[in-house]
Amino acid sequence: MRNLFLLLLAIVGWQAALAQAPARVTIRGTAADSAGAALSEATVMLLTPKDSTLINYGRSNSKGAFEFKNVKKGTYLLKMSFVGYIPFQQEVTTGEDAVLDLGTLKMKPITKELFEVVIKTAKAPLMIKGDTIEYNVSSFKVPPGATVEELLRKLPGVQVDQDGNIKAQGQDVRKVTVDGKQFFGTDPKQATKNLPAEALTKVQVFNDRTEQAKLTGIDDGKKEKTINLELKESFKKGGFGKLTAGAGPMSKVEGSANAPRAEAKGSYNRFNKKEQFSIVGLGNNTNQTGLSWDDYQDFRGSQSFNWSDDPEFGFSNGGRFIIFSDGDDNNSFSIPTSGNRGRGFSSNLAGGSNYNYDTKKTKVSGNYYYNQNRQILDAESERKTILPDNSSFTTNDDNLRSSFNRNHRLTFRLEKNLDSLNTLIFLANGRFGDGIERYSSRQDFLRSDTLTSTTDVSNRNDFNSLAFINTLIFRHKFKKKGRNFAASLSYSFNDTHGDGGQFAKSQFVGVNTGERLLNQNQTTETDSRQSQLKAGLLYVEPLSSKVFWESFYNFSIRYDRVDRDVKDIRASDIPVRNDTLSQYYVNDYLYHRVGTGLRYTYKGMNVSVGAAGQQFTLDGRFAPDQSSTNFRTVGRTFTTIVPNVGFNYDLKNNRWLYMDYTVDVRMPSSRDLQPFLDNSNPRYLREGNPDLLPQLTHRVSSGFSMFNPANFINFFANINYGYNVNQLVYNQIINPQTLVTLTRPGNISGGQSFGTYLNFGFPLKKTKATLNLNSSLNWGENPVFVNAVKNETTSSNYNFGTRLDLTPVDWLTFYANANWNINNVRYSINKTQDQDFYNDRYGGELNLKLPKDLYFNSNFNYQIYRNSNPQFGFDQRIPILNLSVYKIFLKDNRGELRFSVYDVFKRNLGVNQYASQNFSVRESVQTLSRYFMLSFTYNLRGVKAQMRRSGW
Repeated sequence: MRNLFLLLLAIVGWQAALAQAPARVTIRGTAADSAGAALSEATVMLLTPKDSTLINYGRSNSKGAFEFKNVKKGTYLLKMSFVGYIPFQQEVTTGEDAVLDLGTLKMKPITKELFEVVIKTAKAPLMIKGDTIEYNVSSFKVPPGATVEELLRKLPGVQVDQDGNIKAQGQDVRKVTVDGKQFFGTDPKQATKNLPAEALTKVQVFNDRTEQAKLTGIDDGKKEKTINLELKESFKKGGFGKLTAGAGPMSKVEGSANAPRAEAKGSYNRFNKKEQFSIVGLGNNTNQTGLSWDDYQDFRGSQSFNWSDDPEFGFSNGGRFIIFSDGDDNNSFSIPTSGNRGRGFSSNLAGGSNYNYDTKKTKVSGNYYYNQNRQILDAESERKTILPDNSSFTTNDDNLRSSFNRNHRLTFRLEKNLDSLNTLIFLANGRFGDGIERYSSRQDFLRSDTLTSTTDVSNRNDFNSLAFINTLIFRHKFKKKGRNFAASLSYSFNDTHGDGGQFAKSQFVGVNTGERLLNQNQTTETDSRQSQLKAGLLYVEPLSSKVFWESFYNFSIRYDRVDRDVKDIRASDIPVRNDTLSQYYVNDYLYHRVGTGLRYTYKGMNVSVGAAGQQFTLDGRFAPDQSSTNFRTVGRTFTTIVPNVGFNYDLKNNRWLYMDYTVDVRMPSSRDLQPFLDNSNPRYLREGNPDLLPQLTHRVSSGFSMFNPANFINFFANINYGYNVNQLVYNQIINPQTLVTLTRPGNISGGQSFGTYLNFGFPLKKTKATLNLNSSLNWGENPVFVNAVKNETTSSNYNFGTRLDLTPVDWLTFYANANWNINNVRYSINKTQDQDFYNDRYGGELNLKLPKDLYFNSNFNYQIYRNSNPQFGFDQRIPILNLSVYKIFLKDNRGELRFSVYDVFKRNLGVNQYASQNFSVRESVQTLSRYFMLSFTYNLRGVKAQMRRSGW
């Protein structure tokens, strides 16, 4: 680590020394039109005359002035471009003076007589078109065969982390499109990881409008950071893609014999002006899942999934939808798989196809995707639980989880312009999945380091689920400008079946307990069915050219039915129904929401003020069995008024300011409301509460962002505060002798949160070095009752990160990053358990081009996990080094042969530590470590024109 910092220090010092060397000068000038009037935002480039290599670039300011500092003495080619003007170029030679002033450089407007004049000029590396920043891909060179993700790392103002998440101008990128069309839905990584960089001519970064703003045509001030990838014309005339296959020697996989490492992946694309068709696929046993968050939700068979294009209308700046808690009614006995990406040992198979058809009147898009994941998790965890009497106990858990999950997903979208005023949109999404999960655990319970009891658990769960949602949206634009009407209708269905079983046996040291549920041998069969009908109306009336009146109505009716049969396996092996744990319940939810507000929009300023009234009615009944004659009922009606205030201001020149006040309403889930007992882990029981109230969160947020395309400085900051009323918490009752924990949801007010985030990026030297800094502070106070005693858990999280991107020469790139995180956790009922978590991460990536088309890549990550509390004594340090060398060969650089070694030091380990409510946890998971891989990649190209590469 010390060597890494010394290298960074040396590089920065080298840059500073060059900046102060007397052999460097400043070149300045002023861009103007033929009449001498200043041209602001003109693109100015400095190139070498010999081969037009880009040395520096920028933009003129509001007075037309531009300046290049710290330029080596010599001869250069100065080129300027401005929309509507003939590109200007002039050869300049520096003298002995420290400043070379070129004076006023006049550009001629393009006239009809000049249309036939062909001007050979270097393309500007980027252009500004309104709020869109457009990068010229040819100005940013990457190795042959590089993906779009590698290209994005080169672009000023764009950052890509090691997990492939993208930030542009300091903000998260939510959507990536190809020629303006969706690519495998809304997952940005599908496009950036599967498309080749050489297929692109431009990368456009802009703030897209919200779906409601597109429906009405009225700007609501809310933006979504989006990247559009524009393809070269040559790649629209034939197919292109790549195939990769690799294998390595045998290595140990937990729970099985030695197995060879292997991977295969491929993609094929065929695009034209009207159509896009793509196929992607992968298979491996190297923990490369290729999964998004939605895929993991699908794997769980959860009813809590969400698809895009929700048919509800409302306030665009937040507080728009009612929130239902994730009850996971069907998932009581499953083993959670979310959050385990890259940990343990997994083999994966995935593939799908994507199709888009786009004309002026009809837009059709659809895709199919299949995921399959087999995973083994061998974990050890230590959990400290705090009791109100200033004591605590420790749970050591050694568990093994195995799972096989798969799902099919299908999406379809049709947008039809019936005429100039009417548009119809139809959306269909479907999913089918099934899975097998096994879980075994040995839990030791200790007080004052003395063993008090042990519990052995062995659970299984087999499930399958079917879900779909269909949505129809109608939009009508009246002849009066600004007057709009929209209506929506949707129907969703989710059917899940689970067949599980659990076995548990507990032994106590010196304690005579009569807890019958601690020793169990049971089977469980759960059928869960949910259907929902939604409808919405939206009307916008322009009161003037600047003021609009918006009104909306949302209606929803939902039916939930759950049939849960639990049977005890007695000594005779004959299942006997357990009426205490079995449950049949039906819930009907009726929801109305009506709101209205005024919106003022003028010259980038957008102000909205409104309120909505919403009523939520629950009509439920439950009994041990559906044939019972004695049903208990749960009937509740919740009515709330939700205010909403929003302010957005486009300050022009890529600067934005916003402020919002909203109230979110979170409804209790079916599982939380139903008073049945979940004993899938007999030491941690869970019971519902039919008296729960909805949670209201008052939230205030504000933010500012800016990006200066002249010097590539970007800054983003936000601040937010939330206060909870009737917060949904999970109170605990802990038996002081058996240490059995019963969790029961309840309501409590007073919880609050506060957070800030800052991001600042700037070039140390244009085209050569960029530094990015970020920092965040998050504070939260969450109350909960433990054995009827109120405990306030206060958490303060401090985070600081930095990233340095160095591209000093064409044959070398170096990316370094560091992140320091401190989490202070304080408890009100037992101060001795207060602790500080320290999670630090350092990383670096080096890419070298060697002679004879050889390339070298190294990636290093060093993670440190520490805990200040001596009772834990936790200090884990994990260095991970990956190395690869590859050769580019065959005609048109179509072939790549690569040798890789992963985790050179054989130290890979999944580690996690966190604290919540009245407990803290540390966990380590055995994870795939060192292995070797030899792979071959072949690039498929349908056309040969414009495919040659020179260098990077």
